[in-house]
Amino acid sequence: MKAFIRFQKPEDGAAPPGLKEVIQEIQKSGVVFGIKEEAVRYFALDPQYDRDLLIAEGVAPVNGEDGKVTFFVDLNREKKPVIMEDGSVNYRDLDYIVSVRKDQKLCEITLPTPGIHGKNVLGTVLRAIDGKPARVVQGSNVYTSEDKLIMYAAIDGHVKYEDGKLSVYATYEVPDNVDNSTGNINFIGSVFVRGNVLAGFTIEAGGDVEVFGVVEGATIKAGGNITLRRGMTGNNKGVLIAGGNIVARYIENSTVQAANDLKAEAIMHSDVKVGNRLELGGRKGLLVGGITRVGKEIDAKVIGSYLATNTVIEVGVDPNVRERYKTVRTEMADLEENVRKADQAISILQKLESAGGLSEEKKTILEKSLRSKAFYEDKLREYKEEMMLLEEKLHSEANGRIKVQNYLYNGVKISIGTASMNVKETLQHCILYKDGADIRVGPY
Repeated sequence: MKAFIRFQKPEDGAAPPGLKEVIQEIQKSGVVFGIKEEAVRYFALDPQYDRDLLIAEGVAPVNGEDGKVTFFVDLNREKKPVIMEDGSVNYRDLDYIVSVRKDQKLCEITLPTPGIHGKNVLGTVLRAIDGKPARVVQGSNVYTSEDKLIMYAAIDGHVKYEDGKLSVYATYEVPDNVDNSTGNINFIGSVFVRGNVLAGFTIEAGGDVEVFGVVEGATIKAGGNITLRRGMTGNNKGVLIAGGNIVARYIENSTVQAANDLKAEAIMHSDVKVGNRLELGGRKGLLVGGITRVGKEIDAKVIGSYLATNTVIEVGVDPNVRERYKTVRTEMADLEENVRKADQAISILQKLESAGGLSEEKKTILEKSLRSKAFYEDKLREYKEEMMLLEEKLHSEANGRIKVQNYLYNGVKISIGTASMNVKETLQHCILYKDGADIRVGPY
């Protein structure tokens, strides 16, 4: 890539080589490119002998840079326990599912650059290598920018990058059990579990959840529907919360909330809240034990048991309204008691003040009692206003009914709106509904 020339000092009396002779020597050697004309002229003016003179230098080729893909999601996330703020380790939250939102930027492709050819001093072209393009294939539920260089998620879901293909899937599938090997599942879309969900684990999904096996004392929360192909044995720890419907073969010793409907073959000893309709069908169609609150209708084959198992049923009002009503009523009772105690303290202190004055300590207590009473009374007024609205809802929405195909056993306590009754003797093939302030029993 470089050419040098060396001149020997001429014999005594001989003339040094001139510019013409130097150029002739260079041409004889075949050097035609990258000649350093300034260096040649300088030598002709001030010859330097017996040393190498750089008279030409080629240009090295510059290979192009390969294209690359810059990912904006963590595709190499590994299953590892989460370290809590207090330094403890949560071995069930492994945090390995890569969730993305619709229109989220996934990756950007940088194009390769072309190589720049070089040339040696003999004029031969030295070929450069062009950069190789980066390879990423647009997979399912992924769209690109107009220039095809940026990829975005077309849906909410989780990202997979396999065999050079980038895809987003709306459903996350667990091929076996939810246990220590998977940890808790937290996913923006829907979750399918082919096995069981073991006790103590949690599934949270923005979409639906479907479990093909048994759910033990676990927690499942879904923005959409929950489907349990078998059922749930909660052991008083299991929780199901759905923004849509819940369907299960059976539910036992669990806490259940469905914003819309719930369908099951049997529900036993559970705390159940259903926004719309509860249907108990199949072979058993059984509802027994626990407390069940349903917005509109219950349709069951059997409610209660021949053992007179304590079973509480509330129908005809949004369960959340009824629950809030009970909470406000309890809070009002507590506030009224606090007002009474404050009044009592104020009365005693004011009598002492009239009799002969109060110490600084007791004056402070009196001022504090007056402030507390004012606070309690303000809060009580707020609750009374809310209570009026809640009572109005309780009366206006109380149009629910209970349909029993076979047996409604004694030991069942029923509320429809503001009306209530205790079942004293077993009823058959009946429909219960509210009529004025009473609950009526009609034929099924």
